[in-house]
Amino acid sequence: MIKEIKYSFFTLVIILFLLFTNKYYFSDENKKKSFRSFNEIDNRISAYSKKLPILENDTKNIIEYIDQSNDKKKKKFNFWKLLKPNE
Repeated sequence: MIKEIKYSFFTLVIILFLLFTNKYYFSDENKKKSFRSFNEIDNRISAYSKKLPILENDTKNIIEYIDQSNDKKKKKFNFWKLLKPNE
């Protein structure tokens, strides 16, 4: 009997919590507050973006293109031979 009352009490508390949370979340007051905060954030971003300096583009002609030859004779390097002492 006590176990059933305890479970019903827990269920009632959970349901009440969900109802009050939904009531607050979907209330007009909360919607107004969130809209005001979003507006204020947008205003701060636009004010800050007006103060940012614009940097000059200095990347013109920075890439040098090299013609690669299709030589199949490439020297193979062996790491372990490099570690051996010279004779």
